[in-house]
Amino acid sequence: MSLLDIPDVFIGSTDDGHTFVILNRPIRDADRLLTDAGFLPREHHGRRLHLLPPGIAQDVHERAGVAMYGLLAHTHDLVDLSWTTRWSPDQPAGGPNLHFQVRDGTVAVTASTTAARLLLEQHGFVPTADGAAYRTRDGLDERQLLSAVTAPEAHAYTHGLSARVHLGIPTPADIPASTRRRSAPATGPRITPSAPRRTR
Repeated sequence: MSLLDIPDVFIGSTDDGHTFVILNRPIRDADRLLTDAGFLPREHHGRRLHLLPPGIAQDVHERAGVAMYGLLAHTHDLVDLSWTTRWSPDQPAGGPNLHFQVRDGTVAVTASTTAARLLLEQHGFVPTADGAAYRTRDGLDERQLLSAVTAPEAHAYTHGLSARVHLGIPTPADIPASTRRRSAPATGPRITPSAPRRTR
């Protein structure tokens, strides 16, 4: 199973700046909500997804916000790890305090401040051998890996720390095929959605 298969709705970004929404189960009015917000529907390797091309950060942020709040009326099993939608008029200059890199079943994080490093340690991340980054402990399954991103990312937001998540997907063509069996009920704990970032 991929991290993208776990929640009902997964919102992410490709490295080339596309925003995508994956629907892992049918949700009433989802197609209309997403197309009204400017997303283009696609069937892709067994997935129902919607794409928003790269654009101005504020516009992408607002379009994704409209779609997300519409979808939350139908499910709370929504995870938003997109970096393309993170815009705020109060956003500080410079890079993020936390930079998550998801790749090949691992999560690595770099932290630019002492507060960010302490937060990672609170969430069980361990320093790499060279001390330049942090990683998750060994033996985590996909649900635990997803929680290892969503929990500290939401926690960082409550402390005014910025975070950026790279999913290791270069372009929309590289979004992996679905491995979720749509007819089978999801098992295990529900993932808490990332903290909302959108100011209205």
